[in-house]
Amino acid sequence: MPNSHSKLFVPGPTEVRPEVLQAMATPQIYHRAPEFSELYGEVQPKLQKLLYTQNPVFLFTSSSTGVMEGSILNCVKKKVLHTVNGAFSERWYEISKICGVPCEALTTPWNVAIKPEMVEEKLASGEFDAVAVTYNETSTGLLNPLAEIAQVIKKFPNVLLLVDAVSAMGGVKIEVDKWGVDVCLAGVQKCFALPPGLTVCSVSERALARAKEVGPRTYYWNFQEMLKYHQRHQTPATPSIPHMFALNVQLDAMFEEGLDRRFARHEEMAKIVQDWALKHFAIYPEKGYWSKTVTCISNTRSISVDQLSDTLVKEHGVLISEGYGQIKGKTFRIAHMGDLTVPDIRGLLGTINATLGL
Repeated sequence: MPNSHSKLFVPGPTEVRPEVLQAMATPQIYHRAPEFSELYGEVQPKLQKLLYTQNPVFLFTSSSTGVMEGSILNCVKKKVLHTVNGAFSERWYEISKICGVPCEALTTPWNVAIKPEMVEEKLASGEFDAVAVTYNETSTGLLNPLAEIAQVIKKFPNVLLLVDAVSAMGGVKIEVDKWGVDVCLAGVQKCFALPPGLTVCSVSERALARAKEVGPRTYYWNFQEMLKYHQRHQTPATPSIPHMFALNVQLDAMFEEGLDRRFARHEEMAKIVQDWALKHFAIYPEKGYWSKTVTCISNTRSISVDQLSDTLVKEHGVLISEGYGQIKGKTFRIAHMGDLTVPDIRGLLGTINATLGL
């Protein structure tokens, strides 16, 4: 089959540099050998630096959805409050229901951010011992005010903060320890710009203590078991070692770029796309809460997104994303995350302008 790769401007999986792909081709090592522990030991402080944390950062060979489930099974003793304003925060709520964990949804329209005062009002009831927040809702391009929500949760000492940072981690600054985030998880196929298959998850001492109180509800996602192996730079089950080689290389590249510069690049790309969207269409989420990694654009011109995508792929070798869930057909999405650059974004928008005659 011929190589028909299109450059990815979709919100995951994202474009992967050849150097990262090459790192995945590193000859295999045994996951119980000293070489593996050395690799794990190299990656760990880099992840802590990225997340501004002293917490252990576990590596699960899975999609983010799996670790979303794991966080609920480990960290909810009484009841979890799910903040729901998009497809993936809604999925997390569904996971809790399916797992039989007591839960409730704090729901807003998909284009409206979760505000701190909404969370505080719910927590005042004393019903909850955990709050689940999707920081950057990939389906809507909405960035919830996580730092402000975290500040509210600090008023309730027994409430853990669980964060889906799937399309934010590595693209925006997340100060895990300063904000008081107890679980912060993300798959590597978005802002990390690696192939999918590995999930990064920082876990606080409070979350580990809660997991011990709750007791084992799960085998694969067991935080206490992960910690036991983590302390000797291993994982309980065989991990995706190729991903870890690639992650190590990519983390080095992130620090070579500089975290502040990396975050600023994401902001610059976001502004370019959002200025373009305001000129030619409209932006779906409410103003002030626009994502820095993916822009969700309201299809005010009633263009055929399918036809646009088809033309972009066949004639220009680039791929954007249609809307997701209940706003499919009403929106489309352009991702500006990972290793994409400002020239990449300007080139894409120029191509879309030419295609649509804008």
